[in-house]
Amino acid sequence: MANMSGHSKWSTIKHKKALNDAKKGKVFSKISTQITHAAREGGGDPDMNPTLRVYIDKAREAGFPANNVEKAILKGTGEGSESVIYDNSSYEGFGPSNIQIVVDTLTDNKNRTVAELRRLFEEIGGNMGTEGSVSWNFDVKGLIIIKCGHMEETEKFGEDDIFVEEDVEEVMLNIMDLEGVLDIQEITLNKNKGLEVYTEYDKFASVRDSIDSMNYIIKEAELIKEAKTREKLSGEELEKAKEALERLDDHDDVQSVWSNLDI
Repeated sequence: MANMSGHSKWSTIKHKKALNDAKKGKVFSKISTQITHAAREGGGDPDMNPTLRVYIDKAREAGFPANNVEKAILKGTGEGSESVIYDNSSYEGFGPSNIQIVVDTLTDNKNRTVAELRRLFEEIGGNMGTEGSVSWNFDVKGLIIIKCGHMEETEKFGEDDIFVEEDVEEVMLNIMDLEGVLDIQEITLNKNKGLEVYTEYDKFASVRDSIDSMNYIIKEAELIKEAKTREKLSGEELEKAKEALERLDDHDDVQSVWSNLDI
């Protein structure tokens, strides 16, 4: 298996920073959008919708209020007072020092988002490109991050379920032969053993569902975009490029920012 670790998602680096109140507000807004979109795409029952379940778990970890989770679900299923449809689109272009950038968005107003992103690209010292201008340099793969274990219900009513850790090698063996798995990397998740599972683009959903049926805890499940060739910068150029990526990531409609910057 080829080594797929070190993918170029800027947010995986950025989220390690401490969140102040302003950042937390943006995180909550993006999680709410993700929950609404997942509910519209796959229904409002997290037991039947693995993607929705992942975002609900992410919301809990971020401290997102439970009643807001329910409101976001109802928005997506059309049962709430504010039903909304989000468009899932990607845009590409160039940043400082001509680095290549792909931006994934979820928006309820595509025209507004395109106009704002075009202006933002210009402000960071780059320009938005046409379709295919940089995406040719990015491979799209699935990434599923799992915690090696399962949850068991407690006997006492009202108590939280208990996490039961499983042998990481056994978990890896159970997953590695699933059709579409490209690579598996062992990681640590808050002192627990975990795995990064990389999949072929068109087998992502089936691998995710198979892992879910094994009752392993899925922490993340998404499509990622890895640059085939990378751009190495240093000093002021590197700092300017990092700031540009962060500014794009801070936009309310942006869900993921990918680049060929070698960080």
